[in-house]
Amino acid sequence: MPEVVIAKPRVGKFTKNAARRVRVAGKIPAVLYGAGIDPVAVEVDPKQISRILFSEAGHNTIFDIDVEGQAQAKAMIVDWQREPINDLLIHIDMKRIALDKTLRLKVRVKLLGVPVGVKTAGGILDQVLREVEIECLPSDIPSHIDVDVSGLGIHGAIRIADLPHTGSIKYLNADDATVAHVTSIREEAPVADATAQVAEPVVAKKGKTDAAAPAADAAKKPAAKK
Repeated sequence: MPEVVIAKPRVGKFTKNAARRVRVAGKIPAVLYGAGIDPVAVEVDPKQISRILFSEAGHNTIFDIDVEGQAQAKAMIVDWQREPINDLLIHIDMKRIALDKTLRLKVRVKLLGVPVGVKTAGGILDQVLREVEIECLPSDIPSHIDVDVSGLGIHGAIRIADLPHTGSIKYLNADDATVAHVTSIREEAPVADATAQVAEPVVAKKGKTDAAAPAADAAKKPAAKK
C-alpha cells in the first residue's frame, strides 16, 4: 500500500517568518503543484517525508497526497531543502502525477561485483555517473539500476548503451556517456638522472677579494696632475 501523506493547506502570508512558525510547530512548509491544478502551499509531517526519502526508491517513491478540500492524488517529491548545519528538512516541493503519462526523472546506478582489472591488475573502479536520466511510466520506475562490472579489465568501461534495456524504460543520456570505468594507478614521475650535470650557481667571493676591490679600482685611475 502506498503511503498517504496528509497535507494541511497554509493560510496567510507565505513569508520567512511564517515558514519558521510552521517548522517550530513540528511541520515542514511545502508546495504541491501539477496536473493542471493551481499550486497550493501546505504543511506536512517531516517524519513521513524523511521515511519516503530514505526508502529504497527514495525521492522517486509514488505516494498518495491528501489535501483538505481536494481529491486524493498520486504525487512525488521533486525537490527538497535541508538546513546545512543540522541537516533538517526545511522545505519540499511535491508534484501531482498521472499514472498514464510518462515521467522524466533520475535513477540511482548501483554497481555490482569487483572488476577483474581491480582484482588482478591493481586498477581503480571509477563511477562517473551515479544517476542516469530516464523516461517511463510511473508504474515502471525502478528503485535503482543494477550494473555488473565484474568483467571490466584495465581501461574497460560501462556506457549508457551497455545498461540493461527494457521496452518500458528509455535512457535520456547519450549512448556513449561513461557510467563507470577501470583506470590504472597513476605512475610516479621518473626521478632525474643522478649523473646529470647540474650547473653550479655563481657565488660572489667574499673576504679579501671584496676588500681588495676598492684598491684595485683606485690603481686603475690616472694620477692627478700637479
